[in-house]
Amino acid sequence: MKIRFLGARLTAAAFALLALGVADAADIKLGAAEALSGGAAQYGIAIRNGFTLAMDEINAAGGVGGNKLVLVLEDEQGKKEEVANVFKKLFFQDNVLMTFGPTLSNSAQSGDPIAQAARVVVFGTSNTADGITSIGDYVFRNSVTEADVLPETLKMAVRKAGVKKVAVLYGNDDVFTKNGYDNFKKALDDLKIPVTTTETYAKGDVDFKAQLTKIKATNPDALVLSALLAEGAPIMVQARQIGLNVPVIGGNGMNSTKVFDLAKGSSDGLYVGSPWSASNATAENTKFIKAYGDRYKDAPDQFAAQAYDAMYVVAEALKKIKLTGTLATDRTALRDALPAVKYTGATGAFAFRRVTDKDGKAAGYDAQQVPIVSVTKDGKFSIEK
Repeated sequence: MKIRFLGARLTAAAFALLALGVADAADIKLGAAEALSGGAAQYGIAIRNGFTLAMDEINAAGGVGGNKLVLVLEDEQGKKEEVANVFKKLFFQDNVLMTFGPTLSNSAQSGDPIAQAARVVVFGTSNTADGITSIGDYVFRNSVTEADVLPETLKMAVRKAGVKKVAVLYGNDDVFTKNGYDNFKKALDDLKIPVTTTETYAKGDVDFKAQLTKIKATNPDALVLSALLAEGAPIMVQARQIGLNVPVIGGNGMNSTKVFDLAKGSSDGLYVGSPWSASNATAENTKFIKAYGDRYKDAPDQFAAQAYDAMYVVAEALKKIKLTGTLATDRTALRDALPAVKYTGATGAFAFRRVTDKDGKAAGYDAQQVPIVSVTKDGKFSIEK
């Protein structure tokens, strides 16, 4: 009876571990909520690839203190209503130490308050809208904000393309694209660049020729575009179709190699800014690009690079703490260790800077990095200097 009783206890314990997805008691479980399906999947799949590549490299080098990292990945479909379900599963069923994601700023505005209330670190690698890290002190990101990048992108376009007046087109029903518009507008005002007209579209639109025809009639030197790729690439195609062949100045949502597939021969002349560029020939970036290409038989983009670096940043923080096995304690310890991490990776030298909330109280942590401005030509991004 005693042997059977112990056996039953062991079986129950093993079952509990399997139910949590734990392959080894020493594994360190990290969550990721990313858009692996739907319109935002062109970002989410690259992000997943970046995480996986970095995690496998870290584990092959001995993991963290001999413990392997395990990624519990969930598809949040690029939908803010789905993020709540995914976060709750990761936090309270899978019992992850922290989580990366979600993919879009819209989703982060909806989901990150759940992470803050649960006192679980949430680490965005692709959210750039204002106000996300103001949600609280468990909210981190290594994606540089549009407020930091867009003025530099505009300045470069003015200098290199002789832009003196612009038209603006933006999505008016999405946190990211609306925030991009706000930051573009401020930068244009600061640079005293006249706006010939401002037009809008909605997520899911496929025909933009009415707006683009109005824009063409105002004879701008460039089109300022706050868009995600799903709408942004067709906008570039249709602009060229009606003879609007001016440079396009885009935000973070347009900074992906997928633009060459989606916009095909209409992708030239797109200015974007990011700390990462495929043309940045640092040792760290060269190593990343080769490793990514060897594994996935594809070229990485900004989103893969930021995910790759984020995994290494978290690993560096984990090296500084001693995990106790008490989840609440370990989650707080990781939160406390992350702000001091300084790391140089594919996206260059990185550190966190603290932000405040609307009341001036210290809150979460943004990226402190220098953006690189690139322009598209002949199917590739080239750094502008």
